[in-house]
Amino acid sequence: MYKNRDISWLGFNHRVLKEAQDKSHPLLERIRFLSIFSSNLDEFFRVRFPIVNAYSKLPTKLREKIIPPPDADLIEKVQEVIDGQLNDFGQILYDDLLPELRTNNIHLYYQQDIPESFRPELKEFFYSKVLSFVQPIFIRKSLQEDFFPESNLKYFLVSLKRPNEEAMCHAFLNIPARKVGRFYSIMQDDQQHIFFLDDIVRDNLNYIFSGYEVKACYTFKITRDAELNLDEENIKGGILDEMEKKLAIRENGLPSRLLYEKGMPLALQKLMSQSFLLTDKQMFEGGRYHNLSDLDQLPIKRSDLMFKPIVPVKHAQLCDYGDMFEQITKGDILLHFPYQSYNPVLSFFNQAAIDPNVKAIYATLYRVASESHIANALISAAKNKKEVTVFVELKARFDEANNIRWSKAMKNAGVKIVYSIPGIKVHSKIALIKTKKAGDLDYAFIGTGNFNETTARFYTDHALLTSNKKLTRDLDLLFNILEKGKMLEKNNDAKFDKLFVAQSNMVEAFEKEISNQIKRSKKGLPATIKIKVNNLEDIGMIDWLYKASQAGVKVDLLVRSTCCLVPRKAGLSDNIRVKRIVDRYLEHSRIFIFGSGNDRKVYIGSADWMTRNLHKRVEVVTPILNSAIANELEDYFDIQWNDNVKGRELDESLNEMLGSNGIGNDLSSQNKIYQYLQQKTEVKNEVLIATE
Repeated sequence: MYKNRDISWLGFNHRVLKEAQDKSHPLLERIRFLSIFSSNLDEFFRVRFPIVNAYSKLPTKLREKIIPPPDADLIEKVQEVIDGQLNDFGQILYDDLLPELRTNNIHLYYQQDIPESFRPELKEFFYSKVLSFVQPIFIRKSLQEDFFPESNLKYFLVSLKRPNEEAMCHAFLNIPARKVGRFYSIMQDDQQHIFFLDDIVRDNLNYIFSGYEVKACYTFKITRDAELNLDEENIKGGILDEMEKKLAIRENGLPSRLLYEKGMPLALQKLMSQSFLLTDKQMFEGGRYHNLSDLDQLPIKRSDLMFKPIVPVKHAQLCDYGDMFEQITKGDILLHFPYQSYNPVLSFFNQAAIDPNVKAIYATLYRVASESHIANALISAAKNKKEVTVFVELKARFDEANNIRWSKAMKNAGVKIVYSIPGIKVHSKIALIKTKKAGDLDYAFIGTGNFNETTARFYTDHALLTSNKKLTRDLDLLFNILEKGKMLEKNNDAKFDKLFVAQSNMVEAFEKEISNQIKRSKKGLPATIKIKVNNLEDIGMIDWLYKASQAGVKVDLLVRSTCCLVPRKAGLSDNIRVKRIVDRYLEHSRIFIFGSGNDRKVYIGSADWMTRNLHKRVEVVTPILNSAIANELEDYFDIQWNDNVKGRELDESLNEMLGSNGIGNDLSSQNKIYQYLQQKTEVKNEVLIATE
């Protein structure tokens, strides 16, 4: 028994939307959650909805071969869920957030006429800054021949009529938000007045279409399929060239959705669906304003309406920083982002770039910052005559262009670049620094999140820095294989001692850990499994968790978004509980804990339990061999598991069951983790002072 991944993901996105209702968040942060919801939904239509639509066209026999088979009416269910969420979105914005903005002397004009007193300034802005980017296109033959709307850009469909003529005509008009911004702000008498560019353009339609009577105007946008569909086995010019060609035409993909303004006549809806080759199931009614992910661009500079910035906690072992390699040699270091500073990671690479004892650096890059300190450190290392080998995953969706740019810059500096392996993605977050020091002392980084100092400020992740030879040797073996551009294979010459590596031993290793807990339970011994992932979708792993539950193993799962497992189902998953946390930071880390007490084993890594991660990517999960760090990770998990403010348990239907919702003096787990790490640093400092 399994839940559909798309319906489950939409449930997660609905939770993001609900955070906009939470009055414990500052006002602008609540608006930011609306923006995130809208951005997430746009990506769903670019990536997942084309697949959902394809399912609906499959014959029953073919659809039933998919595991788990999608429901015959899946596309209708998806539409129903999204329609309900969009209604909630409008209600939250209109009934809750807009009035609160006005209470704070900010008036966002939403579905309102522009007051006469502001028209002169807005007209001047339109004539001087906007008009040069406005491009009306009259429909002469068919929409498809006259006009090609870009993906996720906003347009008007304008109905026009010449005086003394009966026939109507129609024109398209772009809304040039990318050129001039989505909003225009005017300060007046300590009040901030903010207008949508859409309304400014709409207010000047009579000027744009002089000689016509404007009868109606409707907003719409088209979302296009964003998959690049590489035929990797038959690429002739190299994957870099092929990726650049595909990126150049990505926005020309087939339409997957048309979102149109409520009130658009059925005849115009039909005209557009036929011309853009869309079915009725790909047509969605929306509000007057699309692309409300732009709400995060509101020109409001009010720190009192935002989260208070937190000062990252210094790691107890790194309070005075200094030589990173010396600190790692003394013992493993585990960093928790964003609660702790990302600076030690930057220092790790920066010091490697100039340390005369360093002879080689290896790293995998999946998503790096647009102005990456780490990529620059790798460039510096190559210029300092280090051997630098970087595996760049060019197929990191929506980061392809950035990765191509950095790969070229590094290659020009002398870095050896290894590009994507056909058929798989390298998603692991690993680095290895090899030195000339006696005893082959090397240093490794194994993380749950990307080498990205920007996302490290708002994604929760863990990073292990270690010189443990059992781990560095495994990483050395893996990088040797990746350097050859080969796929990993089970039962090949790559025998990893400690690391779980997808494509090699990961699935079997996880199955063994679950099996061990099942055996313990059957012997009447304590048996527990605690797992935190972003997504749980792989049928094989779900079946193993069902077996564990049926054997009496206590299974606690923290799953941020997609969850295809059915919890709390009598006879199937009685002992499995699933919780979700959505809060200030995006939960992104992966933790795996099997057993308790002296028999406990703790792991972290890059792999979600999705089919693509376990079978179609190169992922790395590392054991935590330091008992103090293992304790710290279990404390981290338990703090999150007991979150009764932002934690929500999922029932058998994957509906969220409310926690205390902030009643009493409880803090969310994200706040508690920050305090927990602060206390650890304070205790460490007290010990140091006492021994001086």
